[in-house]
Amino acid sequence: MAVKKEKKSKKGKRKTLVIVESPSKAKTLTKLLGRNYEVKASVGHVRDLPKSRLAVDIENNFQPDYIVVRGKGPVVKELKKRASESSKVILASDPDREGEAIAWHLAEILGISAESPCRMRMYEITPKGVKEALGSLSSIDMNKVYAQQARRIMDRLVGYTISPLLWRKIKWGLSAGRVQSAALKIICDRERVIEDFVPQEYWNISVEAQKENGALFNLKVEKKEGKTLLKEGKTLLIDSEKAADEIIGHIRSNPLIVKNFTSKEGTRKPLAPFKTSTLQQEAARRLKFSPRKTMSVAQELYEGVEIPGRGVMGLITYMRTDSLRVSPMAIEDVRSFIGGAFGQEYLPEKPNNFESKVRSQDAHEAIRPTDVKLLPAEIKQYLSRDQYRLYELIWKRFVASQMSPSIVARVTLEAEAGNIGLKQSGVKVIFDGWSKLWPSDLQEALVPEASPGEKLEILSVDKEQKFTAPPSRYTESGLIKVLEDKGIGRPSTYATILQTLSDRRYVGKDEEKKLKPTDLGKLVNGFLENHFPEIVDVGFTAKMEEELDEIESSERKWDEVIGEFWSAFEPTLRTAEKNAEKISAPQGEPIGENCPLCGSPLVKRYSRYGEFIGCSAYSDPEKKCTYSRPIVDKIGVTCPKCGQGEVIRRKGKRGRTFYGCSRYPECDYASWYEPTNERCPECGGVIVLKGAKRTKVCESCGWKEGKVKDGSNED
Repeated sequence: MAVKKEKKSKKGKRKTLVIVESPSKAKTLTKLLGRNYEVKASVGHVRDLPKSRLAVDIENNFQPDYIVVRGKGPVVKELKKRASESSKVILASDPDREGEAIAWHLAEILGISAESPCRMRMYEITPKGVKEALGSLSSIDMNKVYAQQARRIMDRLVGYTISPLLWRKIKWGLSAGRVQSAALKIICDRERVIEDFVPQEYWNISVEAQKENGALFNLKVEKKEGKTLLKEGKTLLIDSEKAADEIIGHIRSNPLIVKNFTSKEGTRKPLAPFKTSTLQQEAARRLKFSPRKTMSVAQELYEGVEIPGRGVMGLITYMRTDSLRVSPMAIEDVRSFIGGAFGQEYLPEKPNNFESKVRSQDAHEAIRPTDVKLLPAEIKQYLSRDQYRLYELIWKRFVASQMSPSIVARVTLEAEAGNIGLKQSGVKVIFDGWSKLWPSDLQEALVPEASPGEKLEILSVDKEQKFTAPPSRYTESGLIKVLEDKGIGRPSTYATILQTLSDRRYVGKDEEKKLKPTDLGKLVNGFLENHFPEIVDVGFTAKMEEELDEIESSERKWDEVIGEFWSAFEPTLRTAEKNAEKISAPQGEPIGENCPLCGSPLVKRYSRYGEFIGCSAYSDPEKKCTYSRPIVDKIGVTCPKCGQGEVIRRKGKRGRTFYGCSRYPECDYASWYEPTNERCPECGGVIVLKGAKRTKVCESCGWKEGKVKDGSNED
C-alpha cells in the first residue's frame, strides 16, 4: 500500500514538459517558468533525411524517408522518457519554418497529435512574452511544416543529383545547391564585369573663388554651352587633357558670375528598425561582424542573459524575421521613453510605420529590444563585448526609428564663366531629429550665401585626371542585400549561404575582405550555367522562394510544387549526364615558383586547415609529388623580440589571425595585434595596431596615440 500511495503522490505532482532547441534557451525558460515545468532541449533537429542516400521516393509523390539524426538517439530516448512522466508536453521551438518542422518531428516521435494545442511560439523570452505564449498555445502549423519540407526535398533533389555529376565530370567532393548556386552566379557575374572592364579617362576641374567679404567657394565644372558634361555622375565628357585645358582657358578669360543660389529645406525620415538582412548589413559595416557571427550573438541575446534585479531574460525579440512590424505596446513604451529622454520635439505626433518590400511572415516583429528601458550602458557590465555592441546597435536603431524626422537644408550655388557652368552643393542640418541617436551619414558642407549677378574672384583653377573604375566586388553584407532584393533565400538562410560558398572553396576574399570567386568556383559556375541554366538563374530561384511562401500560406500544395520542379529539372539532368564533357579541375593558383623536388609549378592550395603552398604534381599518377610548405605572409616588420626574424601573419586553429616570428620555434614572439616597427615614446614598448581604425597602442604600457596625460582622449 505504501508503494502505491507513493506512485499516486508522484502522479499528482507531474510536471509539464517544455521542449526547446538549445540548452541555453532551456536554461532561461527553466528560471522563467518555475517548478511546475521541466524544460529540455532537443539540440536542434531530431529527425532529418539521411546523408547516405537520396531518401526521397520520387515515384511515390516525393515522400521523404526521415530517420533519427545520427547521434541523437540518447536525446530522443530521454525526451520519450520525460514525456511519458509528464502531465503535458509543450513544443516550444523557434517561431519560424525550421522551428515548426522541429516541433512536428518531435510530435511524430513522441506520439503527440499535431492538431492538439501543443505548440508554443515565443517571440521574446521575457516573463511577459512567455506568459503570452503559454496563454495562446495552438496546433502545429502544418503549412509551415510543408513549406520547410518542400525546401528540404527540393534542395536534396538538386544536391544529390547534380553533385555526383560534378564528381564524375570535374572533381570528387564538389557540391551544388539550389540557392548557393544562384548566389555563386551573382558573384561570378560581377567578377566577369570587373575582368572585362575598360577604364575610361576623364578630368575633374575645380575652381576656388571668393566674394569681396572673403567668403570662399569651391565650384566644380559641370556644363558647357548649357549642356551637361556629366554622365553616370562623372565628367566623362571631359575626356582628355586638351579638352580640360580648353575649358580652363575659357574660365580664366571670363568673369565668374553667380547665376543662381537656392536653399531648400526638407525632411529625412528615420530608418526602419532592423530585420535580419539589415541587421547583418549594419553589423558588418559598423562592427565588422560576419553574418554568421551576427546571428550567433543575436541568438544569445534572444535566448537570455542574467540581469541582476531582473533575473534571466531575453534582451531582443526573435532575430530571424523579414517583418518591420512593431507591437502597439512596444510602440507605446518607446514613445514614452523618447519623450522623457530627448524631449517632445523628438517625438512625432503619430508613430512611424514601416512596410517591408518583400513578402514577410508578419506573425514576427522587427528585431527590437524587449524592454527599451534597459539602456545599453546600464547593462554593459553583464554582457560580453560582442553582446553589448550588438545590443547597443539594435537598441539605438529601434529607438531612432520612432523619433522625429531630421530637417536639412540643401544649398546649391550655380555660376558661369562665359559658356562654362559651375556648381557647388552642400547640406546643413537644421534639426537633428532621429540622427541624434543613429548616424545619418550626412557630411555637412556649408556653402556661403551669394546673390545672382554677384561677381566672384577666381583664386585658383585645378584639374585632375581620373579613370572610371569597375564596380567593386560584393562584401558579405552587400551580397545579402542583393539576395534579399532579388528574392533569393530567406532570413534564416543568408548566413548559411555565405558559409557554404566559403566551405566549398568556391568563394574567397580579396585584400579588402570582399568576395572573390576562386578558379574552382568559376569552373563550377560555368558548368552549371552550361548544363543547368535554371538552377543558377536568379529569377527561377526567386520564383521557387515565392512558391514556398505560397505553400506556407496554403495557396499551393507542397507535392505539386515539387512535382512541377522535378518535371522540368529531370530532363535537364538526363541531358547533362549524357552530354557534359569531363573538365580538369584547377590544381590551385600558381605562385610563379617551381617545386624544389620535381620541378613542377607550385600552387596555392586549400585544406580543411587553410591555405598552403603545394606541388601541382600532387595528383600526377607518375610523379605524385607531396612537397608542401605553409604560406608565409610577411608584413614588413622585424621581430621585436629577437630582432633577427620577420613578423608574419598566421592563422590559429580556430581561424583567428595572429602575428608571430618567422624563426619560430627558436623565437616564440606572438601577438593578436599587428605590430609595427615603431616604439612607445613613454616606455619603449612595441606599438601595435588595434581595432577597425588601426589605432596605435603600446602593447606594454597601454599608451595610445592621441591620448594626453590627464586621461582625456582627443581621438
